[in-house]
Amino acid sequence: MQASWGYDPERKWQVQAILKTPVDGISKVVILVGEKSGDQKVQAAQFYTLPDGKHILAADDIIPFGERPYADARAELQQKADGPYHGNASKDLELVEFADFQCPHCKEAQATMEKIATDFPKARIVFQNYPLEKIHPASLTAASYGACVAKLGGSAAFFSYAGAVFDSQDGLSSADGVTLTLNSAVTKAGLDPAKVSACAATPEIKAQVDASVKLAQHLNLNQVPTLLINGRPVPIGGLPYESLKKIIAYQAQLDGAATN
Repeated sequence: MQASWGYDPERKWQVQAILKTPVDGISKVVILVGEKSGDQKVQAAQFYTLPDGKHILAADDIIPFGERPYADARAELQQKADGPYHGNASKDLELVEFADFQCPHCKEAQATMEKIATDFPKARIVFQNYPLEKIHPASLTAASYGACVAKLGGSAAFFSYAGAVFDSQDGLSSADGVTLTLNSAVTKAGLDPAKVSACAATPEIKAQVDASVKLAQHLNLNQVPTLLINGRPVPIGGLPYESLKKIIAYQAQLDGAATN
């Protein structure tokens, strides 16, 4: 609980009961949650610990748990999060953003990502494609173009492209608009739209984008934008920036990572 909630100095909790269940290795845990100020009523919550000792079932979701609940995800991201990045080359404090170019909340989150880069200069900030194609039909094409921009022009070109696509996101709502919007973004990134378009149609790029999607799914990410802070998943759409800043600083402290 400390690893998950310790970033909030106002929150307090107490384990009320640990109860056996009919299933071996699964226990029911009842906790009381409140605030030090006492302004909010103390509430009861419950979850189930799973046999692996690393996860709990809370509501309808399986959540990492234990003394170092995010260590496995952190190790996987250090190995597989291969998207363009800016900031520190070190992975001591690695912030991995999974986003969809056609997602309005992802567009809104870019201002937050800029603040993070300023406030945490020691962070390595990685962009991973997570196009939700069935919801946002143009997102896969935009992701493929972005992967090619990064391949041909490097990370700086990619972030120029990404900013331009998000700024002109409304243009992705029609077939003609998709082509115009993406080609314009590629041009702003200093690359040739024809070369990027040809690159985006290759099996190599399809496999790269598919791998990023599978990584998100394996990490049980069910919404965008989600930021993983040394493996700790935090949905950032609508989250107050000061709360996010506290979580980043706290996770860095737990992992012994410098922040500035």
